Amino acid sequence: MRVALCLLAVVLIALCAAAHEVRPAYLEITETEAGQYDVIWKQPVLDGRRLKLEPMFPGECTRRNERMSAPVATLITRWSMICDLNSGNLSIDGLDRTLTDVFLRLDRLEADDISAVLRPGASSVELSRPQGAPILAYFRIGVEHILFGFDHLLFVLGLVLLVRPRQLLATVTAFTVAHSITLAASALGGITLPGPPVEIVIAMSIALLGAEAIYRMRGQETLAQTRPWIIAFGFGLVHGFGFAGALSEIGLPKGAEVMALLLFNLGVEAGQVAFVLFVLALAWLGRHLYRKGEPAVRTALAYSIGITGSFWAIERIAETFF
Repeated sequence: MRVALCLLAVVLIALCAAAHEVRPAYLEITETEAGQYDVIWKQPVLDGRRLKLEPMFPGECTRRNERMSAPVATLITRWSMICDLNSGNLSIDGLDRTLTDVFLRLDRLEADDISAVLRPGASSVELSRPQGAPILAYFRIGVEHILFGFDHLLFVLGLVLLVRPRQLLATVTAFTVAHSITLAASALGGITLPGPPVEIVIAMSIALLGAEAIYRMRGQETLAQTRPWIIAFGFGLVHGFGFAGALSEIGLPKGAEVMALLLFNLGVEAGQVAFVLFVLALAWLGRHLYRKGEPAVRTALAYSIGITGSFWAIERIAETFF
């Protein structure tokens, strides 16, 4: 049993060693004069490498003045081009080999504007057909953001591990309210914090929950145990800025900012609730199958969470300052 638990901890740490979120790409095309366009192409960078995605335009398009930013979390390329974007198909080459969505905005002088979401299974759009604003896609992005954002999931797992059953609802609600506040403030009010410090604090919050869970199992009482909703609310404010990172790359659709933000937040909550229910179901099943092993499992999880959070904190500090 101990060997199996150690292997479980190693696997958990290995799987979460790179806490990258699924971030969408963004293609913005603005017609400045008849047949002339300014293009902004943003794509996520993972482990210092960009995804092999390339916009494919109909007909022959001539690029000019192409400029590329230094890749950090997002690689941004800008250029101007002469092209006919009133008919034909616009597609993203290589999208079918990824899990990434591409948000497309095409603003034209005479023809209808186009807002669309291109996905691995539907990687092209017909330019002569009007498209509605992809509001509902923000719900899906919210769900994916929490389910593939391993650092956020580990924080929620730490809360479930730390708090008593009667405190769980209030604690998760406090975390939800807090990150909803900062997410709205960032997306609608323009209140932002630098990304690296936010990511460092998120990692430290995970390490703290792991340590607090260990203290609880040792019988030591701390504020995080007696008033866990205070800790959840405080760190939830920081996690909200982390959630806002997914929206900062694609923005919100014009004229429907509030609805898109609401759907994104509902998607985050849906993913979070699904994860909590999954963990509780596993815990219930484990107690019925092997109740004596529960303390060992909780210990392994607490140490795994603490070690992983500490590793991320050290890694992010090193990337930021060295």
